[in-house]
Amino acid sequence: MNVTARYVSVPERLGLAGLAAGAAALVWPLFTSATGLGAPCPLYAVTGVPCPFCGLTTASVALVHGDVAGAAAANPAVFGLAVLAIAVLPLLVLRAAKVFAAPRPAGPRARRRTEWGLALLATASWVFQLNRLVLS
Repeated sequence: MNVTARYVSVPERLGLAGLAAGAAALVWPLFTSATGLGAPCPLYAVTGVPCPFCGLTTASVALVHGDVAGAAAANPAVFGLAVLAIAVLPLLVLRAAKVFAAPRPAGPRARRRTEWGLALLATASWVFQLNRLVLS
C-alpha cells in the first residue's frame, strides 16, 4: 500500500468523527427520551474511575444545542473536536477541487511530537474528569 496516496489525514479523520458526533448529538436527546437508554462510560460504570473521554456525549449534545457552558463543564475536549469538525469539510472540498494536495505522511520526529501532545491532552482531560467526577 502506498502511504503517500492516503487521502484523509488523521486530523481530518478526527474532524469527520466530530461531524458524525455532532450529527448524532442532534438526535441523541430524542433517542434517550423515547427509549430511556443512555450511553454510560463502561470504565466509570465498572470501576467508578472516569476515562479521559467521559462527558463527551453530554458535551457534544450541549454544544450542538448552543449550551457552551454545559459543554465546557462536561468535557472541554469537545471544543477541539468541534474545531476539527468545522475545518474538515472545506478542506476536503478544496482538496477534491485540487486546490490543496493530498496530505503527506509525517516523519518520525513529527509523529513523536504529535503522540506526546495527544498524550498530554488525554492526561489533562483525565485530570479534569477525575476532578469533576471523583474528587469533587
